[in-house]
Amino acid sequence: MTIQAANSHLIAARTAKNDEFYTQWADIEREMNAYLEFDRDVFRGKVILLPCDDPEWSNFAKFFALHFMDFGLKKLISTSFAPDSNPAGAFYEPTLFEAADPRFDAAKTRLNGKKFVLEQKDINGDGIVNIDDLQWEYLEGNGDFRSPEVTALRDEADMVITNPPFSQFKAFISWLIDGGVKFSAIGSSNAVTYNEIFPLVRCNQVWKGATANNTDMVFRVPIGVEVKDADREKAARMGYPSDETSTYTRMGNSCWFTNIDHGRRHEALQLMTETDNIKFSKHKELRGIGYQRYDNYDAIEVPFVDAIPADYDGLMGVPITFLDKYNPDQFEIVGTLESSDPKNPGRTYWYTAQDQKDAYVRRFGKPGTIPLNMSGVVNDVKVFKRILIRRKDSQ
Repeated sequence: MTIQAANSHLIAARTAKNDEFYTQWADIEREMNAYLEFDRDVFRGKVILLPCDDPEWSNFAKFFALHFMDFGLKKLISTSFAPDSNPAGAFYEPTLFEAADPRFDAAKTRLNGKKFVLEQKDINGDGIVNIDDLQWEYLEGNGDFRSPEVTALRDEADMVITNPPFSQFKAFISWLIDGGVKFSAIGSSNAVTYNEIFPLVRCNQVWKGATANNTDMVFRVPIGVEVKDADREKAARMGYPSDETSTYTRMGNSCWFTNIDHGRRHEALQLMTETDNIKFSKHKELRGIGYQRYDNYDAIEVPFVDAIPADYDGLMGVPITFLDKYNPDQFEIVGTLESSDPKNPGRTYWYTAQDQKDAYVRRFGKPGTIPLNMSGVVNDVKVFKRILIRRKDSQ
């Protein structure tokens, strides 16, 4: 192996280790309970697939196995990825659960993924169906979610629930949409701005989950993964201290993406009128001043979600955190200001190269250029990421 190849493999291994975030039971429970509160039979009679989840370490598999009977599940399937197909596989050791089983194969345990199935069968005769009745076997392939084997399991399932590798989130959501399956998956809140994700959000094919929006989530990560001291300490204060066997970190930008309905999605935002916002807003940027209009869009700039005017009939540019509280019965998502389309909804002006040079001179008094066409602009200043919305009853 050349030095370049060895370094490439080392970087890939480090990336893979940094892509493994193991979800805590409490976070899974809170989100699933939100679905159950909206529809107590949401899981009843369903086949659930957990495509990134070995029951030895996955809280997803343990959670649904524990609640198999009271949720009324028809079947639970989980799969795991082959260590030798994962650059982080060098750190893999077979679990006692697998190694003690007569079906254990020292070669397959590294080359093949595994499938675990729990059905409505009390295999050990203890009067209850739970994780002790789980049956497992090696997959023919490596267990990648895009493989024909796992895709066939997706097609068998009614729901897919998991925490996929963050680096593969876009591909994973596309895979779910292609399968027409109900799902709930953890990802970065920044994913709402991805070109592959935002159109799904706009069309109400995907929405934010009920919990963990703008709050910290704690994840267990493999030993050796670099974790900031502040994140490790915050995780410890939240009840997850790291030790020689486990490392925990907190992430403030993680959330659930789903197409399973929940009650929070139908709670209307309580908002003031435009006049009352100008009179009484707690934000000095608005109080006594009012809303600015974009130079390049027929829309007003709303810099805070709680400052959305309840009676404004036109287009409004709002922060992406609006999606945490988005109610599709109250507002319509029209588009995003992060668009390179000259015909983007609401756009009134497309800046020429000279326009952008002139704007730079006006702002900074020296030659230069400001790329202005991929955002809303107020007085030559680009605003931060904004979503275009309008009131539903204004149409």
